[in-house]
Amino acid sequence: MVIKTDQLQPIALKEWAVAVKALTEGKQIMVLRKGGISEETRDFQLKAPRFYFMPAFEHQRPELLKEPFREDVRQIMGEWKPGATTIEIHAVAEAVEDIEIFDQETLNKLEDFHIWTETFAEDRLKWKRSKPLHLLLLRVSKLENPLTLPMQDQYSGCKSWVNLPDDLAVIGAQPVLSDDEFNQRISQIHDALGLSGTS
Repeated sequence: MVIKTDQLQPIALKEWAVAVKALTEGKQIMVLRKGGISEETRDFQLKAPRFYFMPAFEHQRPELLKEPFREDVRQIMGEWKPGATTIEIHAVAEAVEDIEIFDQETLNKLEDFHIWTETFAEDRLKWKRSKPLHLLLLRVSKLENPLTLPMQDQYSGCKSWVNLPDDLAVIGAQPVLSDDEFNQRISQIHDALGLSGTS
């Protein structure tokens, strides 16, 4: 099944490049989000159900990732060119669920489903403690051709969302997991969270 990017709003979610890599390789289907430091609002908001992924390179450190993914971030940071005049987008996503997490016990149940260390996930939960941690379950698709955009000041900084140009080229995108594989992953996460009746 090939989707077309004209079905998307011109908006991108910024996420660590190493996490985008894991998502586009089908190694995970989730992200954990709270508002960025430069956020206009004090908490995370899902601004669009379908969006592009813009890779973020700042603040990525191997020790914040589980061992199998540490070499990925070393490679990504080795290839990163600060001050580059363009940025490439390789993936799009549809948020099929936005689950709010308020406690460590619930967060611990997700340990097997993401690339981050337990300590890093816990720190995300504790930051802005009064606000929930958002678990986004995502149907990720990889663009048939990368989208290369001129770098703009608004793309920088610790924020969750950035607006993209309205005249983006229409590109095909292929889901990284089959329907059966994706539904199985969703069911596994639901089971872990005790949400089996909702799948």
